[in-house]
Amino acid sequence: MVIEYVGQGIRQVVADTREKRYEVEGIGSSYLFRVDHDTIIDATKYGNLARFINHSCNPNCYAKVIAVESQKRIVIYSKQPIAVNEEITYDYKFPIEENKIPCLCGAEHCRGTLN
Repeated sequence: MVIEYVGQGIRQVVADTREKRYEVEGIGSSYLFRVDHDTIIDATKYGNLARFINHSCNPNCYAKVIAVESQKRIVIYSKQPIAVNEEITYDYKFPIEENKIPCLCGAEHCRGTLN
């Protein structure tokens, strides 16, 4: 285990509203992570360092939803030993959508998009 992705647990309708508000406020990036069909973790204003972990098409970590006392949580685990000063990354696994988000990870076999 590397770190838990923490923030406020919210519903999709709230996440949609917040995402629009964050754009208007000029925040630019929102840190919304889907736990399941009903719940999203919003780490934009109340998260920890996990929200700053970048995407990679060749990551050294992965995210997993686990249950702790029947509450779902997101945990980042390492796939391999990670060296001091090595960037921690995971694949965001965004759903496939028509509007593509360019990937800038620089991995040898980069997919070219996050979705």
